[in-house]
Amino acid sequence: MVSRSFTTLLALVVAASAGSLTDIKHVVLFMQENRAFDHYFGTMAGVRGFSDPNVQFNPSTGLNTFQQKVNDGLSPLATSLLPFYINYLGGNWTAASQCASGGSNSWFNNHLALNGDLNDQWAWDNTAMSWTHFKRQDLPLHFALAEGWTLADMYQEGVIASTSPNRVTWMSGSINCPGGPQTPDQGGIVTDNSEGPGCESPGLNCEPLYWQTVPEFHQNAGVSWMVYQDEDNFGDDLLIDSFYQYQNAPADSPLTMYGASYPGLDKFYADAAAGTLPQVSWIVGPAELSEHATYGPQDGAWLQRQVVEAVVNGAAYNETVLMISYDETGGWGDHVTPFHSPNGTAGEWIEDPYGAVNYTYTGPGFRVPLTIISPWTRGGHVFTEHADHTSQILFMETWLEALGYEGVQTTEIPAWRRAHMSNLVSAFDFDNPDYSIPSLPVIPTPSTDSSGNYNAASVCEALYGHYGPSIPYGPENEALDPSTLSEEGFKSVRGYLTEGRYLVFEMNGFALTNPSSNATDFTATTSTATHSDIHHRWVIHATGGTATDGGAGAGTFNVSSAFDGRYVKSHTGLGKGTSGAETYTIADLGNGQGYSLMKENGKYLSIDQSGVVDIVGTVPVGWQIWSVTYQS
Repeated sequence: MVSRSFTTLLALVVAASAGSLTDIKHVVLFMQENRAFDHYFGTMAGVRGFSDPNVQFNPSTGLNTFQQKVNDGLSPLATSLLPFYINYLGGNWTAASQCASGGSNSWFNNHLALNGDLNDQWAWDNTAMSWTHFKRQDLPLHFALAEGWTLADMYQEGVIASTSPNRVTWMSGSINCPGGPQTPDQGGIVTDNSEGPGCESPGLNCEPLYWQTVPEFHQNAGVSWMVYQDEDNFGDDLLIDSFYQYQNAPADSPLTMYGASYPGLDKFYADAAAGTLPQVSWIVGPAELSEHATYGPQDGAWLQRQVVEAVVNGAAYNETVLMISYDETGGWGDHVTPFHSPNGTAGEWIEDPYGAVNYTYTGPGFRVPLTIISPWTRGGHVFTEHADHTSQILFMETWLEALGYEGVQTTEIPAWRRAHMSNLVSAFDFDNPDYSIPSLPVIPTPSTDSSGNYNAASVCEALYGHYGPSIPYGPENEALDPSTLSEEGFKSVRGYLTEGRYLVFEMNGFALTNPSSNATDFTATTSTATHSDIHHRWVIHATGGTATDGGAGAGTFNVSSAFDGRYVKSHTGLGKGTSGAETYTIADLGNGQGYSLMKENGKYLSIDQSGVVDIVGTVPVGWQIWSVTYQS
């Protein structure tokens, strides 16, 4: 018995050390509605939130993108509006904010707020409520999932628009922007929540749509799949609502049985418990639990907990990945200007059909949350790669091809997205799975009426309305340092690096260090458990390379010290200003191996086991990088 147990343990260790994408047997994709990244997670430590050291400054105004422009029509008391807590008035607002509305999620208002990438007119051209945010105490389940597993902080909506174009992207990879893989007679371009059949105007929001969806590629390749939904699905299954082939499939067609039917979420829970989920599952929830204002985050959290508990307590959790995302921002604002394609990119840019702007990109748009739950993403990491809704498709393609399936790569994704959006694989460490399950907060069961229908939003609106608190224009808000809104703490980084965080670089128990303002060189000193020493804190500044233009792999950066702002110069030098700053190529080695920091001469920065900074000719044991948030 002892021998058998030892052999079994040894086999598990060997298997764990040789992990790969093929360890995944089930992928579950669950998309909620209408919440922006800053709106939910701007206060979280270790992510690109309100403590962003690379926040964009707009030269014409001297303001950064946290400081949204205010005109006299909004308030004579201020010229800017900074992020404000939705429950800042206290009292009943904790309950009232559950049904508060933000701004408009329309193409028109969001492109006006973007203001030609200045990203400074959310209050002016959307609404001032766009600039409000929640805190941990309001979103305990959301925070617990992000800190229990992995949160992506550069994941963007697919289209700067409303639900339908984003969910069409999620299910097919495209909105039929001119120059992309589709032809005009296949329907689209999809820019709004139009109701078919017919066109909003010639060539605009023409339904039904006729191009091939991701489930069809799966079906043809022999991959099992299912859309789990109840009949109340908020109209969010765009297979049914938008695509001709699903609307006209016979009852015994796989498109009907698996994509255009209503098996119910209870069936999902049962299948997850039994370990009999198909290889790919899409979940579409009911309206009242969708988190779309005026439906509350708390009720959406209850649904998320049901889904997560079903997966992690199910028979196949050790082989399952669950991704929880949001289709679009819902008019809630985000301070990061979207990462997008160059002007004129085929399949991405159009003349604005609504006249908000002139020639513009369709997306990717503003950041929305994505949490990745699996044994290979456990532990509270931040995933920093450029991604959008097509990334979920790219992940499935990469995974299924690793399993040996052919023909799963869709031909419908525009070329620029395929080349520049992350496939999410670097969020995973397959060599070191963690099968433990964190304790999740209990969320109150949503209220129902006498017929058993969810009714929390209508009860909330009857009590409080849905307009939100008064806007705190004035000197107190304008004097706010957004970083003071942030919690303190850290997350380990996964994926290729992008800007927007304070970073700590560690190797062999030591941290890269700016020892003092008088020091001429950086050194290494003993790392700390909390990664909180400001002398260990650095900021990266993108100079080019594939990571900054969206591709996988290494990006090139100058590096400055958070302690005194000096830049890393040649060899191990420190100095003021960017002149002479050395360019480092920082590459993610993948699968838990850390990062390499390559100097301009092709050699690598390292710290030896004695704590001595060294420059070596071969890639050293990878650096561990932490994204940290501290007030001092």
